[in-house]
Amino acid sequence: MRGTGAPVLYLDFDGVLHHENVFWHPNIGPYISGAPDGYVLFQHAELLEKMLQPYPKVEIVLSTSWVRRYGCASAAKQLRPSQRARVVGATFRARMGVQDFLAKPRGMQVLDDALRRKPKSWLALDDDGLGWPDGYLAKLIKTHPHEGISDPAVQEELRAKLKELYRA
Repeated sequence: MRGTGAPVLYLDFDGVLHHENVFWHPNIGPYISGAPDGYVLFQHAELLEKMLQPYPKVEIVLSTSWVRRYGCASAAKQLRPSQRARVVGATFRARMGVQDFLAKPRGMQVLDDALRRKPKSWLALDDDGLGWPDGYLAKLIKTHPHEGISDPAVQEELRAKLKELYRA
C-alpha cells in the first residue's frame, strides 16, 4: 500500500487550503460562498507547497470530503503539481460504505487509515478537531476554518511538526 513506511501528511482542503464555506453546484462545480471578498479556492496551496518543499519524502493522503464527490485522482488534480505528485491515497475509498464512513468523526477516519496504511510517522492538517482520539491529538494541526494554514500560529506549528515527522 502506498504510504506504508513513509512520513504521511493527512490533508483536508476546506478550512485548510481555503475558507471552509465551500459549496457545490452542478453547473459550476465547487465555489466559496458566505465568505468575505478575497477568499478563493486553494488560495493557500502555494504556501503549503513552500512549507513541504524541504521535506521531499513526505507523502499526502487526502482526508477531504472532495474525495467522496470527485474521487481521489480528481480531487488531487485540484492541488499544485508538486503536491499532486505526493498524493498516495485517501481516507475514503470507493469500496467503502459511504454511510459507515460518514458516521465516523474525521479523527477516526484518519486513525483508521493510519492503522491500515502503517506510515512511518504521520500528522494531519484539518479544521475539524471533533472526534479525535485523545492519544492522537498531538498529531492534529487544527487550522482556523476561515484562514486555514495562513494563520501564523498554524504555520509555526506545522513547521515544527514537519521537522518531527521527517526525523521520526
